[in-house]
Amino acid sequence: MIRTVGLEKTYRLGEHNLVHALRGVDLEVNQGDYVAIMGPSGSGKSTMLNLLGCLDRPTGGRYFLGGEDVSQMDDDRLSEIRGRRIGFIFQSYNLIAQLTVLENIQVPLIYQGVNLHQYEDRCRELARMVGLEDRLDHRPNQLSGGQQQRVAIARALVNDPLIILADEPTGNLDSRTGTEVLDLIDQLNAAGKTIVLVTHDDHVAERARRVIHMKDGRIDREVVNRSASVGA
Repeated sequence: MIRTVGLEKTYRLGEHNLVHALRGVDLEVNQGDYVAIMGPSGSGKSTMLNLLGCLDRPTGGRYFLGGEDVSQMDDDRLSEIRGRRIGFIFQSYNLIAQLTVLENIQVPLIYQGVNLHQYEDRCRELARMVGLEDRLDHRPNQLSGGQQQRVAIARALVNDPLIILADEPTGNLDSRTGTEVLDLIDQLNAAGKTIVLVTHDDHVAERARRVIHMKDGRIDREVVNRSASVGA
């Protein structure tokens, strides 16, 4: 599903200062896998997630998504890949305040220019799956944090993506609500979805079958969590 070969990312800060955020990362993620990426601030984990999500391009190395080399694609092609192959779950939910729950779930479809009426049943079914079938007409400010994250999960699934990327998905939630959201992500993985998430929380990472620890832009070590029972 995912393969990176010598992936590098360098940022230029000022005329002479280069920041090497990633320094030759090799990573493979198989279909149906559940991977957590951890590391201290500045380790490269967020940069890694941005590259995997086609939100940025590497300055070196190769990135294959679903067997296709996306590392050299232009912005238009990357946008298409993001819309059709990747579902995102963010710490801050990133919902549109003026839209209802149903409309927020539909946002990725709008960017693709499809006929929303053809997908309305699917959007309603996703809302039901995340427990929000009775909140379809509510706006984000009428929902709890946990409910907003559930909308974000439904939105991430609307295009039936190859992979779901989650950036600190429980970071803004209390422990009970965070557990409910993680249970839902576990269920998605058990149904066959490939999950890659970034977290600083050991309790979140222990849900994954593989935990990638990053340090100074490199993979420092990998831990296989044999006690994890979710997944295909």
